[in-house]
Amino acid sequence: MTVPTITAARLTGAAHRAELPLLVLGPSLGSSASTLWTRCAMSGLTEVFDVVAWDLPGHGYNHAVPDGSFTVAELAEGVLRVLDDVLEQRGEVGGGRGGSFAYAGDSVGGAVGLQLLLDHPDRVTSAVLLCTGARIGEPAMWEGRLGQVSVSGTSVMVAGSAERWFAPGFLDEHPETGSALLHALADADDRGYAQVCEALAGFDVRHRLGEVAAPVLAVAGAHDVATPPANLQEIADGVQQGRYVELPDVAHLAPAEAPETVARLVRAHVLGEEPEPPAEAPAPAAATAAGERYDAGMAVRREVLGDAHVDRATAAATPLTEDFQRFITEYAWGGIWTRPGLDRRSRSMITLTALIARGHHEELAMHVRAARTNGLDDEEIKEVILQSAIYCGVPDANTAFRIAQQVLSELDATPPGGDR
Repeated sequence: MTVPTITAARLTGAAHRAELPLLVLGPSLGSSASTLWTRCAMSGLTEVFDVVAWDLPGHGYNHAVPDGSFTVAELAEGVLRVLDDVLEQRGEVGGGRGGSFAYAGDSVGGAVGLQLLLDHPDRVTSAVLLCTGARIGEPAMWEGRLGQVSVSGTSVMVAGSAERWFAPGFLDEHPETGSALLHALADADDRGYAQVCEALAGFDVRHRLGEVAAPVLAVAGAHDVATPPANLQEIADGVQQGRYVELPDVAHLAPAEAPETVARLVRAHVLGEEPEPPAEAPAPAAATAAGERYDAGMAVRREVLGDAHVDRATAAATPLTEDFQRFITEYAWGGIWTRPGLDRRSRSMITLTALIARGHHEELAMHVRAARTNGLDDEEIKEVILQSAIYCGVPDANTAFRIAQQVLSELDATPPGGDR
């Protein structure tokens, strides 16, 4: 049995999240948890749930790719293992107890949700399954895709995915969202992507749908050709407590295409809330764009700097400084750090160099920590500072080495799971 390593990201701030019910979000093939779910999570989920989103092997921040193949059932076991770590932090597992959670997943993330409902019915309280199926595609189709990726890598999938993933007009209206999702696909590890394809080729639980007892909401995209509405209707009809919803202007990535609508559906299904009626008039386009940038920026800021730092900065805001806090979240983190043109490792190296050059020592310490989070090791941080010694000055580099040594020593002394 091959149980792949899964990584998870907490999208809800540290303050009071243990008091909220746990909601787990699953990705689609070729996407990362943050690119697919962040806007949806920030549209009303993080205020009522402790939200955890997980990444597939070789996708997003999950750089672990197993040597052998795995099934969707084994993928679900990997997800459950990382969730047990989260539940242990919440004090909900151990001593014979197995904590429970609500689940929402798109595409292969939905398939994993179905597998968890079947294999661990006592763990999943309710599920929202989006743009997925009890079987997805035909084995021959997955074999053909495996051949393409093995020859040309995941970048060969970008053009076709741009057509399959989004409803007509979406890329023109939301180019930044579409670009980030397609960039995540191009960045996915070829082997990890191929292994998920292989797992989906062998996935078929249509004959077991009647075993699912937990309440299930099946959400289809009207324009979805990868997992057409009939797939979701089959799930809703087959499980014991199923309901079906079809979204008219959505294709395959509902959480990214219709984030506010999906957030309302998840809240209504999991918490029993009445769905909110649509607003009488839409917000001005400029206000909507600013809000989206802020939500995306806050998610990235938390991922890079850690919940504890962001919570402290937010709590310390005063009437004098709160507009500045919003400004840096929206424009620095939401306008720059979310751009697809550079990965976060590169942005960390650029930021370290700029802070050394300008002598911003407090910010430098913060971004040394962030560099570790973004995947730089100590040797790479050393090389950045050495490069800065030539172009910024030896005294600046000397101070930078002192600050970096202190920060890295503190990080190495922090126990696993400690405050970042």
